[in-house]
Amino acid sequence: MKEAILYLEDGTTFQGRSLSSTGETAGEVVFNTAMTGYQEVLTDPSYAGQIVVMTYPLIGNYGVNEQDVESNKIHVKGFIVKEFCRRHSNFRATKSLIEYLNEQNILAIEGIDTRALTRHLRVQGAMKGMISTKDFDGKVLAGKLAQIPSMEGSDWVKEVTAPKKYIWKEEGLVSGPAGPIYKVAAIDCGIKFNILRILTRLGCEVHVFPAHAGVEEIKAIQPDGLFISNGPGDPAVVNYVIETVKKFFGVIPVFGICLGHQIVGLALGGKTYKLKFGHHGANQPVKDLLDHRVCITSQNHGFCVNIDSLSQDEVEMIGINLNDKTLEGLRHKKMSILSFQYHPEAAPGPHDAQYLFNYFMEMMKAHKKTARINV
Repeated sequence: MKEAILYLEDGTTFQGRSLSSTGETAGEVVFNTAMTGYQEVLTDPSYAGQIVVMTYPLIGNYGVNEQDVESNKIHVKGFIVKEFCRRHSNFRATKSLIEYLNEQNILAIEGIDTRALTRHLRVQGAMKGMISTKDFDGKVLAGKLAQIPSMEGSDWVKEVTAPKKYIWKEEGLVSGPAGPIYKVAAIDCGIKFNILRILTRLGCEVHVFPAHAGVEEIKAIQPDGLFISNGPGDPAVVNYVIETVKKFFGVIPVFGICLGHQIVGLALGGKTYKLKFGHHGANQPVKDLLDHRVCITSQNHGFCVNIDSLSQDEVEMIGINLNDKTLEGLRHKKMSILSFQYHPEAAPGPHDAQYLFNYFMEMMKAHKKTARINV
């Protein structure tokens, strides 16, 4: 156990202890309100470039396993909890959370008053921070932190996207005799495994493309639909994805989740803005304006689409956050374009919104039917 410090860019400090790796790490500090699902949070590529504070006080009680991952590694820059559980208990566990963090050299600290830290971030907003176990001088840490780019204006997609195209294969999945029903091109901006699992189980053959893939490369597989994934960073600077997505409007159905939703909004001519402290957790209430149901949703984003920046004659709001009234879903009135800010695949979180994938299936079904008629 080693003494550690969290230094925030406004000069606020919190003392803690490191139970994992030692050294220094920096990133945007955000808080997550989920009570469970820490392994999914750690491996969610959308957290790249961020230090995550868990508001639930005891973390690690069920250990970690090989199945509950959303990517092939931990993506958070650092991890902050009130207390790590020293003895985990779960029949699926293969190791402790502390061992897991150590193996991947992730700085994680405990002993911080996470209630006070969360309140500070809610009042002041998400901000850059640095965890250190070797330097405790505020002036020195401030100088180092000043060299770290802000999340706003930073392209983190290029850091997490797949290096080359691949077709998702899920072990143990039994396909029907006719094989997949739809062929989906998924642009990987930091895609979560559970999105791929659900699309596959619904009858899709998912071809995952790097974020920098060109239009012709995607068209070559003759997809029935285009999916744009979640991911980290500022959507406004991911111009290469925005321009690609534009080329598919009116050609095939387009569906976006989280960062993918923001990219769809930008491709439609809208604007995005940074939220004060973002939505990170598994308890965000959202009203689906298409069927007037309220879902408790899993969310992880720091940016939002400004609905007023979009043409009201062409785009309609189909989801609203009941906490702060921010945009949670949009649909084009003439073309098959649909996107949602929240995560219907959960992981971690409630399963209330998984039906949203069915909207995408219905759009592709209608598109294929129209294509057959026009042949």
